[in-house]
Amino acid sequence: MTDKRLQYILILLILPLAFIQAQKTNAQYQEYINKYRDLAIEQMMRWKIPASITLAQALLESSAGNSDLAQKGNNHFGIKCHGWTGRKTYHDDDQLRECFRAYDNVRDSYEDHSQFLARQPRYSKLFTLKITDYKRWAHQLKACGYATSNTYAQQLINIIETYRLYHYDTPNTQHTAKQHTNHNHTTQTTHTVYYNNRNYYVIAKTGDTFKTIAKEYNLSYRKIARYNERNKKDILRQGDIIYLEKKQSKAEKKYKKTPHTVKTGESMYTIAQKYGIRLKKLYKKNKLNPKTHKLKVGDKLRLY
Repeated sequence: MTDKRLQYILILLILPLAFIQAQKTNAQYQEYINKYRDLAIEQMMRWKIPASITLAQALLESSAGNSDLAQKGNNHFGIKCHGWTGRKTYHDDDQLRECFRAYDNVRDSYEDHSQFLARQPRYSKLFTLKITDYKRWAHQLKACGYATSNTYAQQLINIIETYRLYHYDTPNTQHTAKQHTNHNHTTQTTHTVYYNNRNYYVIAKTGDTFKTIAKEYNLSYRKIARYNERNKKDILRQGDIIYLEKKQSKAEKKYKKTPHTVKTGESMYTIAQKYGIRLKKLYKKNKLNPKTHKLKVGDKLRLY
């Protein structure tokens, strides 16, 4: 048998194995994404870190949850013990037997990762970037010293683009928050998270209050009431739009030349909620007095 023929046969034998392994790896990554994407979005709403970046870092640092650090200590981001007073685990990294943080559950790992970035001055430049600019976030993470690998930023970008994780930075398609079961810790989220005018919102269900919604997303119910320009004790009705962040001063740019035509049953408030605009700004934009103006069907309202 010639050397070339032997090489050809070896290639035929190796390629299927490589293909199977690649498919297995892809399946593991997608399974991880499906399991933890809601948790990444929740962290994004609280800490302003792109969900795509959080997921890509977790996938890379934990080998999709299969690394020793993830398995033994629920550490999905490779964060070491510096300044840490909690449980610890040890692992060979740049040096032998380095100290890494350990957590009781995966949610605690995600939360600590968010706080790790948000509360350290060295990462402050990250939070001047747009939440949808995952490429600059990736490069800035490397520049700030999160990882020593020269290709760290590109690895994150490749993961984000391969699995289209950027969609989770603006979840304007119906994204259902599911139950997260992380070892001994379970959190039930029951609302669909929507995205409108650079803001996240949910639709109130029967029995909802500002307190129950705030508890679900670990936010202040007083702030949520204020964001929606309502009293914190207000009774919510099924179908109410409830924003989780402060609304904008104007609608999206696409409405610049398209005024809103008032329909039966609408009020200035419901229109403001529909477009994610602060009510006072909507009155001011249309030069209307909130104390005296009476809205009529057919009225045209400027939105931008």
